[in-house]
Amino acid sequence: MNWIFFTLTAVVMQTFRNALQSKLSQDVTTSGVTLARFIFAPPVALVYLLLLYQFSAQSIPQFSSMFVVTVFLAAFSQIAATSLMVILFKQRNFAVGAGLAKSEALVAGVLGTIFFGSQLNLFGWIGILVGAVAVFVLSGGTRLKQMSLKTVLIGLACGTCFAFTSLLVREASYTLDVPFPHSAAWVLLWVLCIQTVTMLLYIGVRHKQTFKVLRQHAKTTLATSMTSCLGSICWFSAMALQHVAYVKTLGQVEVLLTMIISALWLKTRVKSHEVVGLLLIAIAAILVMWA
Repeated sequence: MNWIFFTLTAVVMQTFRNALQSKLSQDVTTSGVTLARFIFAPPVALVYLLLLYQFSAQSIPQFSSMFVVTVFLAAFSQIAATSLMVILFKQRNFAVGAGLAKSEALVAGVLGTIFFGSQLNLFGWIGILVGAVAVFVLSGGTRLKQMSLKTVLIGLACGTCFAFTSLLVREASYTLDVPFPHSAAWVLLWVLCIQTVTMLLYIGVRHKQTFKVLRQHAKTTLATSMTSCLGSICWFSAMALQHVAYVKTLGQVEVLLTMIISALWLKTRVKSHEVVGLLLIAIAAILVMWA
């Protein structure tokens, strides 16, 4: 059941990272906020990998052409997903779009079954579907008249990119001839290095001013990278151990955590549809943990 521990820890890290990214997006461009997620992460991932080898010596894996192609696709897919999420922060119907972005669990289940050979049982599928309904309810998706087609499309595209990234990450870890958690750590290091170099080159050519803005928000940028990397370590580890759709469905408890923080810290009233959504998330989490 280690995957449950890794998933719940990732949820905590992701909750703080999303809050930091949302704060940055008020003053920084979409590409800049995306870079903030990656820029300081590779050194952290390298230290984590070295510590793993210190405590459990393994051989250096063979990196096949299939592995390289898979991690490149995963890296670019996550860049696209992160950029779309930042765009969602700026939409009027952000809550609906963010809820649709959480469709990644359902999308991962479908794509995983069709293209990646995932075999999910009945309890798992029920849990995934209940989780999809939960985030739809929580996002206010029942208020159809308020839904913007643009926000819906961005949200669905974001969820699909996140799901595709997760499936590719899991696939890449299976191509390496080293055991868990070393395989997940290697995939993470490769993905983060590709993403960081890509974003640095892109911004260096197209938006040089972004570097100056990020320096003005150095503490927030560093905190974003750190929480993002720690969260990714846990996400990659969980997905190496369990089906992506199950991991992402359990990961929806992030919404529960966010609302608890909002209620206790910001004194925000919890609405009736939110109570229903939270109960559905709890049911979904229990189902996938039993699956």
